[in-house]
Order: sequence, then structure tokens, then C-alpha cells
Amino acid sequence: MKPGKSLLDSSGTSVKFARGETIFTQGDVNEDVLYILSGGVKLSVKSKSGREAVVAMLGPGDCFGEACLTGQRLRKGTATAITPTAIQRVAKRRMAQLLRQDHAISDWFIDQMVARNIRIEEDLIDQLFNSSEKRLARSLLLLAGYGGPGKPARVVPTVSTETLAEMVGATSSRVAGLLQKFRKLGFIGAAGKSHAVNASLLSVVLQD
Repeated sequence: MKPGKSLLDSSGTSVKFARGETIFTQGDVNEDVLYILSGGVKLSVKSKSGREAVVAMLGPGDCFGEACLTGQRLRKGTATAITPTAIQRVAKRRMAQLLRQDHAISDWFIDQMVARNIRIEEDLIDQLFNSSEKRLARSLLLLAGYGGPGKPARVVPTVSTETLAEMVGATSSRVAGLLQKFRKLGFIGAAGKSHAVNASLLSVVLQD
């Protein structure tokens, strides 16, 4: 049995969210682990001065909210659905039980946490050293599943220019201009209201 299937069969509750709907807010009580069944989630934090920063973008098969397992009482950030999203809520006591009793789930969960921490570290390096063009290319590739397990989905979920700008750390107009440039160069194409990402976009990330 796959770890994801084990989670689905647990005593958790499945909840659906519309695009742009808040899943939890910074400061909410931290009492469950969340598992993405479908859709996408943006994790962000807000400073006391009101500035907001995107910490991570997650997709199907990802877990978040795991800090409740370490005794963290309150959510340190806000989670927002970036597309219509279905989520399985697993109470922290039930999740702790699953991790103790099912070695497949515990191994999978550890792999998830390590991979996400590595990705966040890479995002920070990306923000510090790379141009907005490279950052946007990398964000689109990650959203399309390049570099992750399995075959890339290629089609990026419908994400607003504003959200992409938050991810990249650039203005919306700058991101809109870069998207237009990528289309002209054939790196991305139209897929309804979404972006079809071509592997050739890797050349932007890999260039010196």
C-alpha cells in the first residue's frame, strides 16, 4: 500500500477549497497535518510591518502543517489555495500514531520533509544570487513538476501574475513581461488559462 493511500484511509477529514481561499491563517491553532490530494497551496508569512513573503508552493502529495507534531501551538504562516484544492486533514495524534506504526509512512514523511527543506534552501539561494528571469523560470519548472518525483506534469496550474511575482520577488509588470518573452522564445505555451512549460526553459536556469 502506498503511503498516500494509507493517509487517505486514515481518520482524517477531506476538505475542498476554492482558488484563493484561505486554508489556515498565521496565528491559528496548530492542531493537524494537512495532505494535498489535488490542487496547489501557497505558504506565506507576514511580518509585523505587514510585508508578506511566499515561503513555498506545494502540490498534490505534499504535506504541510507538520510543526504541530513538535509542539508548536500556533501556525507560523498562512496557507492559501492557488487552484481548486482538496486536502486531507489528519489530527496530530492520529498522524503521530501513523508515524509510529507504519514504517512506510514514516520513511515517506521524512523524505518529504528533507526534500522540502532542501527546496526552501535552494529558493533562498535563488533569491539572493539569481536574476528575476532565472527565478521565474525555476518557479515555473517547479510548479510543472520538473526536478520532482515522477514525470513532469508540464502544465502549470492557473496561478496569477501577482502570485508569481510574490514567488519571484519582482513586480507584476516585470513578471508579465518575462512571461511574454518566454512565450515568444517558445519556452512556454498556452494551455487554456494555464502555462504549458517546455523542457527548453531549463536553458534559462542553466545559463551562466
